[in-house]
Amino acid sequence: MKSKIFNIVALAICGCFLLAGCKKQVGTPEDNAVIEEEDTKEEGKDSYVFGYSSAKMEESYYEILKESIKDEIEGKGDTFIVKNPENNVEVQNQQLLEMIEEGVDAVFLCPVDWEQVTPALEALKEAGIPVVNIDAQVKDKNLISAYVGSDNKNAGAVCGEDLISKLPEGGKVVILESQSQSAINARITGFEETIKNKGFEVAARADVQGSREIAKETMLQILSEHEQIDAVMCGNDEIALGVQEAAKQLGVTGFLIYGSDGSPELRKELVKSDSLIEGAGMQSPIRIGKEAASLGISILKKEKYEDTTYIETFFINKENVEMYGIDGWQ
Repeated sequence: MKSKIFNIVALAICGCFLLAGCKKQVGTPEDNAVIEEEDTKEEGKDSYVFGYSSAKMEESYYEILKESIKDEIEGKGDTFIVKNPENNVEVQNQQLLEMIEEGVDAVFLCPVDWEQVTPALEALKEAGIPVVNIDAQVKDKNLISAYVGSDNKNAGAVCGEDLISKLPEGGKVVILESQSQSAINARITGFEETIKNKGFEVAARADVQGSREIAKETMLQILSEHEQIDAVMCGNDEIALGVQEAAKQLGVTGFLIYGSDGSPELRKELVKSDSLIEGAGMQSPIRIGKEAASLGISILKKEKYEDTTYIETFFINKENVEMYGIDGWQ
């Protein structure tokens, strides 16, 4: 039955991709590995097969998130299969369809694009395969069994609160975001709602796709066009680090940079006296991973579980960074 569903849906999705300009699958043979053994175990079996697919797996945050889930799953004697879409939504969709054919019992998913992953989610739901959505929420929540991730709106809000305390009279801010990533959207929303009616003007904003390189080039342009910038709110730490590089290249100072992740690399910037990075909303990929693994197992065992879980986020800056250290994730 799963094979039949796979063939029908695969043809439909490929047809859509051909109209949109389909890209070839990328990645190493290991990324696209196929399970040769048939899954002949029934409900209530002693072990399960979990699939894992995540955006930006080359970044340390996502590597730690993956390893946290893997440790929990394999520690219970279950199988954990990883497919790397290399941040390509078309590849991710195709690999999710492959998981259906391979007979996985459940999938952990951090989408490359929160909306364009919908066709593969529809196929997984049709095949009766539960999805634990991690970190970045998908657009259609009816297609997943559970979500676990950071309280991203609060991660942006705490940056806004700090900015208000630093500049009580307001000022001009730049917002660098990524509209295809729901986690970043939530952070920016939290930030903007917090500084609303507090005397701040958005001097410029841009979609930099969560990329350090794009953020750097974009900020170089913005700094050349604006005489006054008081703060830059960045949707993630990679963006913040790109802004820092742009400022150093031009020798510009006098504004605050806010990130959102609390990565080891950003925390190392916080301890430098000449860094423009003021702070970040901090999250814990280790805690997210442990909770996601627990949810996946509970779903398959037909146990009670929460369908939405937000892991606490908080503000980290120069004053408290030593409490958390600068090496490794929380």
